[in-house]
Amino acid sequence: MSLVGKQFPNITVDAMDEMGDTLQINVLEEAKKNNKKVVLFWYPKDFTYVCPTEIHKFQEALKQFEDRNTMVIGASCDTPEVHFAWLNTPKDDGGIEGVTYPLLADTNRNLSSALGILDIEGEDYDEENDRITLKGSYVTYRATYLIDEEGKIFHESVNDMPLGRNVNEYIRLVDAYTHVQEKGEVCPANWEEGKEAMSASREGVATYLQN
Repeated sequence: MSLVGKQFPNITVDAMDEMGDTLQINVLEEAKKNNKKVVLFWYPKDFTYVCPTEIHKFQEALKQFEDRNTMVIGASCDTPEVHFAWLNTPKDDGGIEGVTYPLLADTNRNLSSALGILDIEGEDYDEENDRITLKGSYVTYRATYLIDEEGKIFHESVNDMPLGRNVNEYIRLVDAYTHVQEKGEVCPANWEEGKEAMSASREGVATYLQN
């Protein structure tokens, strides 16, 4: 079930920053108390291959997000200590040294479970030992959430494990949502900052398509 239009879950999660400090971050509270938008992106595992390419791309775009009053937060189910080890591993060795935004460490899966983004293929019941075992990797897909200043989710997307994201698309979506907030207009297909938007009416569509 889509979470777009709903409040982000009110769940506090451990996190790690580049200084080695273990933090407690509640994404909903961060958005509301700072009056900022948030881009929260989940990746499957530390010390893997597609994940660092995305993490570095978000770092490269960090100032663009900050200029748009938007915080960037990464997240996986790894521990804070594993995050810190990866943050101290040079880029040439597959690490993410130089990343300055925080990384959530959802080791208990409370937040990722609430979002429904864990790779769980099903359950098996072990009759002999009277226990249930999960099938699947039990790590997250590449899920992305854009959250507004009131804590409402205005975009969500989920990629399968092998498919890296286009960071520029999230910048475009932040621009589009901000335009809607400020101008009251809607943003048509392929809209980018500086291009013409339109009114949400039959006449608005007709005018836009004629231009």
